[in-house]
Amino acid sequence: MNNEKEYHIGIAKGEIPPLVLLPGDPDRSRIIASDFFDEPEEIARKREFWSFKGKYEGTPVAVCSTGIGCPSAAIAIEELIRVGCKTFIRVGTSGAIDSSLRAGDLVIMIGAVREDGTSRQYVPIEYPAVADPVVVHALVEAAMKRGISHHMGIGHSKDAFYSEHPDFVADPKGTRKRWDQFRSAKVLATEMESAALFVIGQMREVRVGTVCIIVGEPIEKEVKIVGKPPLDNLIKVALDALVSLS
Repeated sequence: MNNEKEYHIGIAKGEIPPLVLLPGDPDRSRIIASDFFDEPEEIARKREFWSFKGKYEGTPVAVCSTGIGCPSAAIAIEELIRVGCKTFIRVGTSGAIDSSLRAGDLVIMIGAVREDGTSRQYVPIEYPAVADPVVVHALVEAAMKRGISHHMGIGHSKDAFYSEHPDFVADPKGTRKRWDQFRSAKVLATEMESAALFVIGQMREVRVGTVCIIVGEPIEKEVKIVGKPPLDNLIKVALDALVSLS
């Protein structure tokens, strides 16, 4: 085993399985490992990156938090790829753009609108941010087998969380118009990491997907966070998909 640990995540080659869940919240990593893994074991805890490994239905799996936003998510996936990880599923929270979505709904993203800054430093904006189709299929299959209601479609990634609130920005009319345009274009939900993860996944030839749970509903005048729905369906669908991809 190469003992040289990656600078930010604090992990070396051989210390982590190739199948990884990517939550944003570090504490969610701990909860996923303790509540869903067999034989959970902490790998490293450094900055916003808290990682664990274990087994799910006999398959070695891991979880590593990315922190909030595309910049730290990009660091996490780049360094995880360097230590041998090959398949990633982001498990996160999102706000509804589609007016029919409600708290607790699952959204499986096939791609993301690139309103982040990080992915633009990798490739021009014309390059699409798309999820790996095999991962998307695995997530849909997992949700269907469990009978869990889900939506599949285009997501949206941004850098400024409170830009969802028109009254918080310099151009409230322009902000409302932009969200209306996204809704008309059938964009389902907004979050802060997937665009960069999808772009880097395509460039590095690894598999990346996203499944999010809605916590903010919906964007009309602003997103209203209505609480934290149970994570069980979100995590079980993602882990079932990881096992099928092994």
